[in-house]
Amino acid sequence: MADAAGIDWEDAFLNSVYIPDGASYPGRWQARAAEFRANAKAQLDIPYGPHERERFDLFMPEGRPKGLAVIIHGGFWLAFDKSVWSDLATGALAQGWAVAFPGYTLAPEARIGAIARQVGRAIVAAAGLVAGPIRLCGHSAGGQVATRLVCGDTPLPGEVASRIAHVVTLSGLHDLRPLQFHSMNKGLRLDAEEAAAESPALLDPLPGVPVTAWVGAAERPEFLRQSALLAEAWGRKGQQIQLIAEAGRNHFDVLDGLKDPDHPLMRAFLGG
Repeated sequence: MADAAGIDWEDAFLNSVYIPDGASYPGRWQARAAEFRANAKAQLDIPYGPHERERFDLFMPEGRPKGLAVIIHGGFWLAFDKSVWSDLATGALAQGWAVAFPGYTLAPEARIGAIARQVGRAIVAAAGLVAGPIRLCGHSAGGQVATRLVCGDTPLPGEVASRIAHVVTLSGLHDLRPLQFHSMNKGLRLDAEEAAAESPALLDPLPGVPVTAWVGAAERPEFLRQSALLAEAWGRKGQQIQLIAEAGRNHFDVLDGLKDPDHPLMRAFLGG
């Protein structure tokens, strides 16, 4: 669907047809995550609420964790679950961090604002099990959730929010208004008020939390715009935020940097 300016938003958010062998990625993600989970040191499906999807997985490194790394999955708030991304813990575990993957209720059962609050509760629960600093990373829709949790009106309690040392939004969505013109809005049910209220780029950031907006340089123009918009908007408000476009990476393989403990993405995520 196009908006009044004639922009084809249906095409703007389309990824798989523009990525070589794009349709194969979900199956590959599931297979490699299942293999990783079979041999990992983990507590799986830890409840943080009554809903069947209010569960998180916690992977532990060898020795005492340096802190808690949280990875929030994407899927336009409509698809996937925490188990698909388990192997992305590899890099952080190798660096000595515990890694939590929150599950959350998908749209249309849950609205976008409710999803952020759910993930917030998962982080509170995980933070109760792992001491030290907290670092957040979210991909695509998960990037919206991660940055929404470090807005000034964060649902996180102060004692948890104060532990957040850095946020990486990985190909994140930070301006939800265009999604009103996409067919997926049948499930998202965004209206103008909610789209504005849940768009991190339109909100004030929580002071003092450094942010990295990381995006693949080979991504669709709208995803490049979304990351640049957040960097500009929050930078103007005095937030420490860095915009990085990784050469040659698309919306799907940009995730792979999380598996390499020495990748620049991991240095941005965990410091060092």
